[in-house]
Amino acid sequence: MNHTKSTPAHLFLCFAVLAGMLLCGRPSCAQTRYTWEQVRDKFEAANPTLKADALNVQEMKAEETTAYLRPNPTFSLTADGTQIAPNKGIWQPLNGTFIVPTLSYLHERDHKRELRLQSAQEGTQIASSQHEDLERNLLFNLRLAFVQTLQAKAIVDLARQELAYYDKIIDISRARFQSGDLAQIDLDRIELQRVQYESDLQTAEVNLRTAKIQLLQLLDDRTPVDQFDVQGNFDFSDQLQPLQAFHQMALDNRPDLRAALQSVQQAETNHKLAVANGSTDPTFSGWYTWNASTNNPNANQTLGLSVSIPLRIFDRNQGEKQRTLLDIDRNQQLADATRAQVFSDVDSAYTQVNSSLLLLRPYREKYLAQAVRVRDTVTYAWQHGGASLMDFLNAQSDYRNVQMAYLQLVGSYLAAAGQLNLAVGREVLQ
Repeated sequence: MNHTKSTPAHLFLCFAVLAGMLLCGRPSCAQTRYTWEQVRDKFEAANPTLKADALNVQEMKAEETTAYLRPNPTFSLTADGTQIAPNKGIWQPLNGTFIVPTLSYLHERDHKRELRLQSAQEGTQIASSQHEDLERNLLFNLRLAFVQTLQAKAIVDLARQELAYYDKIIDISRARFQSGDLAQIDLDRIELQRVQYESDLQTAEVNLRTAKIQLLQLLDDRTPVDQFDVQGNFDFSDQLQPLQAFHQMALDNRPDLRAALQSVQQAETNHKLAVANGSTDPTFSGWYTWNASTNNPNANQTLGLSVSIPLRIFDRNQGEKQRTLLDIDRNQQLADATRAQVFSDVDSAYTQVNSSLLLLRPYREKYLAQAVRVRDTVTYAWQHGGASLMDFLNAQSDYRNVQMAYLQLVGSYLAAAGQLNLAVGREVLQ
């Protein structure tokens, strides 16, 4: 048996490979970042609620085949005249038997099959529109969770930046204390203030983790939280189209409104079908008879035809005609109510987006720069003895509040933009 001697270089290489495997096995190395488009595609492909509702659309499609089926013909066989007792001592059981096979078929008039098929097809269209509406609402919830995750990430980044900035202030303060330029009590107050920054960072990290968990739940994804991340533009767009443009978009794209209008159309078809079902459907029958006991030797085999027509004296489908006629009005009222709801949703969402923009514009144009300028100016003045410690701490607090308020406003804008997308029926604002 050959033995390979381990050299120091060989051992070092093994340890390096092992260390690399351990480091890459950490969650940060395996973390995958998803864009909004990737999250949406993953959701549409994996969400069990959407998949179950898609099967319902397929079931409605299968009912179209059933609706267009013709009535089955009826076959019957009659045998009669068989001898069951001897006649004058003669036993001939099959001598007098006659056999009658009969074939009958119900003929449906007034386009009943065509109307049933049309009603089933319209039912499939309604189910498809309702499926799109379900997807619209679920995507809104998904988009809201995505925005909350982006907002939580932005707040975490801000908290880390503020903590890093404040640690530099603490280092400078300690240097001033050692040089005798800062009192012990002032240094203690500055160091105690760091607790707030640590608390802000810890809270932000917990909120980010919670937002990721909610997003993974909507995706029906079992990926560990530490290996899941999202990326996107956490900002706002200052451009907003007129309200009338969003009204027209909603009328063209809202699937719930389309389903309501399709229900009116189906109700009209069902009324036509109810009227058709009140008409008379004849049954045509034909039969062949073999009779061995006939006195006419040329009539042992005969053919017969008949037509059966029900007399619609009492039941002419009056109740169903009246019900379907009323159902047309009911669905029309529901469609009008849905249209009014569409306008209300668009108006409300548009107002929220516009309100967020009115608050965000001065932050971008003035407040953010002012907060940085005030913080840096007061910090410089305090370091050189031109400002009090209270002024310095207040400037730090004001900067943090302005930055946090801005991030919350951006999150509110993106949530309102998602609400407007929901009201319109498609993504018009990112």
